[in-house]
Amino acid sequence: MRVSIPLFGLLLLAVPGLFGQDLLSKAEDLYRHTDYRASLATARESGQSSARACYLMGKDDFMLGDYKRSAEAFERAFSQEPRNAEYALWLGRSYGRRAETALPLLAPKYADKARAYFEKAVALDPENEGALSDLFDYYLEAPGFLGGGLDKAEGVAQRMGRRDPAEGHLAQARLAERRKQYDTVEEQLRRAIDLAPRQVGRVLDLARYLSTQGRIPESEAAFDRAKQLAPDSPRVAFARAQTYIEQKRNLGQAKALLNQYLQSDLTPDDPSREQAEKLLRQAALLLEASGV
Repeated sequence: MRVSIPLFGLLLLAVPGLFGQDLLSKAEDLYRHTDYRASLATARESGQSSARACYLMGKDDFMLGDYKRSAEAFERAFSQEPRNAEYALWLGRSYGRRAETALPLLAPKYADKARAYFEKAVALDPENEGALSDLFDYYLEAPGFLGGGLDKAEGVAQRMGRRDPAEGHLAQARLAERRKQYDTVEEQLRRAIDLAPRQVGRVLDLARYLSTQGRIPESEAAFDRAKQLAPDSPRVAFARAQTYIEQKRNLGQAKALLNQYLQSDLTPDDPSREQAEKLLRQAALLLEASGV
């Protein structure tokens, strides 16, 4: 009977940890359903400080727009698991957002950290699609003094193409657009569709590009094709509404599409509800300015 007392004590000691793991699993489920505030509160309630917990809280803070706190959480996760490419990737994303929102004197420092972590993520996992894509975006958009450049972006685009030919053609299209090689842009976008005809994102890329070129009937046909491919995809409604608002046309339809989007069951891979609400406000202002 004396043995049962310490065993019972050990069980009691284990319960808080098990309870915390259950809460963390619940927090992860809330994140998947884009309830980031509830996910963050539940993750904190779990009392966990593992890399897994820090990673989740970092993603919650990132989605809520608190990039300083998200970077701090990802730093804690990465310090525990320095071979984890996903942690390095999200650190890069956090510092990238900090660069975009920081005072001009601080932005270069954060941009340089973003680049370093994107490069680290690719080095840790050369097949990581997100890391390759974000590193490509950085090289494409950043000036040379911050480590960007089209030649560097070209190198990453080729790596992306070896991993996923359709994604590689999309990257080449974006490079061609920066180089003002507009015939090549469309060619590359259509080749991406040919290689992945069921991927709705590739069709949306073409629809948005055709719209920027003033080829509205062709753009509308591509949006219609995307809707046929994925009739229940919230991304189709968002992309179409965003295009209309950027070009200040079909604003009533854009509002309807965004309201439909906000009622959809979103995932963290979809544009956030905050982005949709911001577009709705823009549409309302444009309609007011036009007297409609």
